Amino acid sequence: MATTAREDLLAAGLAVFDRDGFEGATVAAIRTRARASNGSFFHFFGSKKELAGTLFLEILQRYHGAVLAAIGENLGAREGVARLIQAHLDWVVNNRREARYLFEISRSEWSEEIRVAQRAQNSRLADGVERWRAPLIARGELLPMSPVLFFSQIIGPAQIFCRAYLAGRDRADPREQTEILIACAIRAVVATDAPGITGETT
Repeated sequence: MATTAREDLLAAGLAVFDRDGFEGATVAAIRTRARASNGSFFHFFGSKKELAGTLFLEILQRYHGAVLAAIGENLGAREGVARLIQAHLDWVVNNRREARYLFEISRSEWSEEIRVAQRAQNSRLADGVERWRAPLIARGELLPMSPVLFFSQIIGPAQIFCRAYLAGRDRADPREQTEILIACAIRAVVATDAPGITGETT
């Protein structure tokens, strides 16, 4: 399927930011990679910062989509935790450049408009996870804790391995740690008498 000029510019922006960083990237370099004219760039984006913020939101939406697709409202506590961790690790490895941009680039340049949109996207993710989590908390299968604390226990440890992988400090695939990360997360957020996992976790 053919891409649009806007999609070409966003893809070029991702490649240039990944290579040169935000500060080192230029509109000219992005235009050159996208084979776009100056007029075409400014038709879609008012500045390099605007393109960067738009790219961030689009990647964030795809990441959230992958996370939410991993869980369903009928999943048990242990299986849901396992699938959340697997979804995060799989997305990072399968979308390494996007993950590096999403998790590593400084967001100090983002406008308030982008920050508002980011908060809205984060709220939609939290709402989707809560639709699965709330009944399990009510039944005593998941320990009661705030969404922020829950995510920190689920994704936080995995991010230690993912950040080292994304930064090139560790060449090992972070999915090699899947089983132990799931086991640790289950101990942190699942009640000890919750039903077991139905099916494979890896």
